[in-house]
Amino acid sequence: MHAFVMRSGLAALALAATTATAPAQTYPTHTVTMVVGYAAGGTGDVVARLIAAKLAPKLGQNIVVENRPGGSGGIAAQAVARSTPDGHTILVGQSAEIAINQHLLKNIGYDPETELMPVALGTDVTLALAIPPNAPYTTLKELLDTAKSRPNGLSFASAGAGTPGHFAGELLRARSKTNLVHVPYKGAGPALNDLLGGHVDLYFSGFPAVMPHVKSGALKVLGVSSKKRATGAPDVPTVAELTGITEFDLTLWQGFFVPRGTPKEIVTKLNTEINAVLAQPDVRKTLVDAGADVNPMSVEEFTAFVKQQSGVYRALIKETGVSVD
Repeated sequence: MHAFVMRSGLAALALAATTATAPAQTYPTHTVTMVVGYAAGGTGDVVARLIAAKLAPKLGQNIVVENRPGGSGGIAAQAVARSTPDGHTILVGQSAEIAINQHLLKNIGYDPETELMPVALGTDVTLALAIPPNAPYTTLKELLDTAKSRPNGLSFASAGAGTPGHFAGELLRARSKTNLVHVPYKGAGPALNDLLGGHVDLYFSGFPAVMPHVKSGALKVLGVSSKKRATGAPDVPTVAELTGITEFDLTLWQGFFVPRGTPKEIVTKLNTEINAVLAQPDVRKTLVDAGADVNPMSVEEFTAFVKQQSGVYRALIKETGVSVD
């Protein structure tokens, strides 16, 4: 009797161990979908397609990138949060829908903290403070002095209210005590077009978007919004360096998320394989040359990073008074 119980117990333990590792061993069983909350061509979309192309052979299944723009990334985030938690639907999430929306908007339709599981950091993109080349100022100090001297100040563009670029402009305004007036656009493309046309005075844009225009001479970058200089543009100083404003550190990051309830083994496998892709020399070079920084993180490190970023924006909303009508 005792021998039978012992054998049964050992069999149960073996079955439990087999069941625990089964998801990772069999995953994925069909096509994986990466959902991006913005239109094709944006930073998140570029990162998603680059990673997907390299990740598919590692997983042994096709990966389809699906764009679901709208709601500052919220439509895509909600769709992924409500999908089956089996690792076959992955959100390529950015700062707005993961760390900002829940503090700024009402009834966003999902809870990023309880419904989405952080998997891996993709890239961390600094924001470039860009101006037209014919602007009457050539340094950040001169720009701020000009804004203070003009009754109506200077205008700064953003890709939309509540985006990291909006916060960067408001933070510069608040901490430099300068008159900077926000002009929101419906996306990075229209904001960049108006900056090129001289219709706005400055724009905190993701570096990959402005890099081609900087190289052609169509735009000039005065500084970057991150704590450290961008790997792809080491000669461009930070706003903190130029102004002495401490804790000026805002970036536009992209990361990978799955629905809560996804087996831990699958989350770990995705983290390992995505980080391996990011470590490939050609992938890293492509991203760095575009102005992005690549700093792979473990699941635990990325989870802590997401929590820290949420706290940063909660505090910034209180400090700057940013609101969305």
